[in-house]
Amino acid sequence: MKLKITSILLLAVIASFSFIAFTPKADVYKVDVTKSSITWEAKKTGGGHNGTVDLSEGTLAFNGKKLAQGGFIADMTTIKDAGRNAGLEKHLKADDFFGVDKFAKSSFVIKKVDGSGPTFTVTGDLMIKGVSTSITFPVNVVWNADKTITATADKITVDRTKYGIKFKSKSVFADLGDNFIYDEFNFSVKLVAAK
Repeated sequence: MKLKITSILLLAVIASFSFIAFTPKADVYKVDVTKSSITWEAKKTGGGHNGTVDLSEGTLAFNGKKLAQGGFIADMTTIKDAGRNAGLEKHLKADDFFGVDKFAKSSFVIKKVDGSGPTFTVTGDLMIKGVSTSITFPVNVVWNADKTITATADKITVDRTKYGIKFKSKSVFADLGDNFIYDEFNFSVKLVAAK
């Protein structure tokens, strides 16, 4: 009887290892930074600003057509204001905001993916100014005729104070009156990737 139980357990262990061994490997797609983009929008009392940041690199991994892993790196030294305000761009690169001399890169790494597509709910670590926090947002994936993949995430909302960006934050400085910048800003990401 003892030998029979041991044999059954051994078969179960071998079967589980066989299942693991045959788990399909994820297909990795490299992001084409020339076709991909990051846009941002921030608001203050009486107005706001928007612009772009260039991508440095990125990857997306799929099991079949299910998003499994991925991430991207943004080059914060390339932050631009759509209104071509050179003074604002210089200030955004300074320590009051992104401190690009010390923190030239921001990044996002996927930690969890829910859903079966084409829209997935992604949770991952967003790192800005060396501080990493978990965020969750929807990503829509399109399989293109040229065998590329386009993954888009619109209006991801981030609280800048969680990353130490406190300049003119009403939640940090109570005496600003109406001269404040909202803590939350939005950014959108479009990643075009190919094998």
